[in-house]
Amino acid sequence: MNLSIPLSAIQHRMAQDVPIGRLDEPTVRRLWWGALDTLQDEILGNMDLKKGLWIASPLPALYEPKLLDRLKGWVWAPEELETLHISHSALLPPSRVRSIHESNQTSIDNYSRLPLRDEDGQDPLLIIITSEVQFALALQGEPGNRSLLMRSDSETFRDLLRILDLRLADENSESAIELREALASLGELQNKDAIQKSFWPLLSARLAGIAPSLTLQALPDKTIGNKQENEFDGELTLLEALTHEVRTPLATIRTLIRSLLRREDLPELVTDRLYQIDSECTEQIDRFGLIFNAAELERHQPEASRLASTDLGNMLEMLHPVWSQQVERRGIRLFLDISPDLPHVLSDPARLELMLGGLIDRNTRGLKTGGSLLLELRPAGHRLKLKILRKTDNSHISEIADETSEQNSDLGPVLSWNPSTGSLQLTQAATKRLLTSLGGRLALRRDSGITIFFPIAEAKY
Repeated sequence: MNLSIPLSAIQHRMAQDVPIGRLDEPTVRRLWWGALDTLQDEILGNMDLKKGLWIASPLPALYEPKLLDRLKGWVWAPEELETLHISHSALLPPSRVRSIHESNQTSIDNYSRLPLRDEDGQDPLLIIITSEVQFALALQGEPGNRSLLMRSDSETFRDLLRILDLRLADENSESAIELREALASLGELQNKDAIQKSFWPLLSARLAGIAPSLTLQALPDKTIGNKQENEFDGELTLLEALTHEVRTPLATIRTLIRSLLRREDLPELVTDRLYQIDSECTEQIDRFGLIFNAAELERHQPEASRLASTDLGNMLEMLHPVWSQQVERRGIRLFLDISPDLPHVLSDPARLELMLGGLIDRNTRGLKTGGSLLLELRPAGHRLKLKILRKTDNSHISEIADETSEQNSDLGPVLSWNPSTGSLQLTQAATKRLLTSLGGRLALRRDSGITIFFPIAEAKY
């Protein structure tokens, strides 16, 4: 008889002295994903963490590359996902997966898989412990009484670590020893109240930015212009919420697919289909991520510049194999023509990668099978000039003109509908605004096609 402590004991301990929740499942799941974003992107992402550990169930909840590289992990996962002991790249957001694949520097030794039992339950759990900060996130409660739990106090963490140690000692003594050694290597754990207390305000701000409002109405004495602004603001808020809701299940599907792809007993046809689904998920996550960025930028004033020195030429070369694989599914080839020894530019590398992927997607949708796309990067005075050119038949390669702009129907300040391709895409204004926030300047003229100028970063000696 198995008397091992279930993982649900962790949620029960975290729920002590916490009021019973009143949320339904869709709402609490949105809270969970918002909490993961807040913790990893806005709190831990701004800290210079050297080492630590993370524990998750029933699937990996950690996705930030910097954290995955530096923290040791344990994941309790269902037996059906017997090959979940996979590379970190399967857990990363799309803007980071490619760089991990290309650099091949990530080791699967940084995280261990453990079997999830029926009595453990399916409620998600994530615990992160470093010498500077400790967080435990979980969902808990009966249907209709669900709640998001966050604990960071020392007393709760002592109990959580005791539960984990007992569980590991019973089922995997080697992992128990590893956990004890990992904790010992951190030294005395600090409990920085200011960091922990920032979690709920940051989560509230994030949710307020993406949740659609159904209560705000324009006042009767507002001008027509202000009414239009209010209407646009409501549309943009809803658009942000929709893009978030689309990306969330797609990311979950992609994680499950990549875990299955590690199995060696799958028929070749099944494997091929799974790879196709994975590619489609990544492509749509990227597209909706770009739309979200555009809507967010349209609704809010840009934050202080976070532009940094960026090796644009290297970025293009690194991403070329992934982009080529995407466009080849449409029967299109992608070529690079990059001048040697180019200086770095000022931009935001993570967001720029998503933006460039969006431009490639947009400009291949109008190409017929057999066409090709060329990315040309050249010096241009104190800037670098990136051109996007295409070849639609056996004629010479010509620069892309905005041939379909007259056919597009703008659906608002961010999205337009192209009936010739049957797709949604960013408006020209939204595209220019996004590129401007990334340090670029878009030149889009019928006689010269798509050209983007990036400022050269000053050399530091």
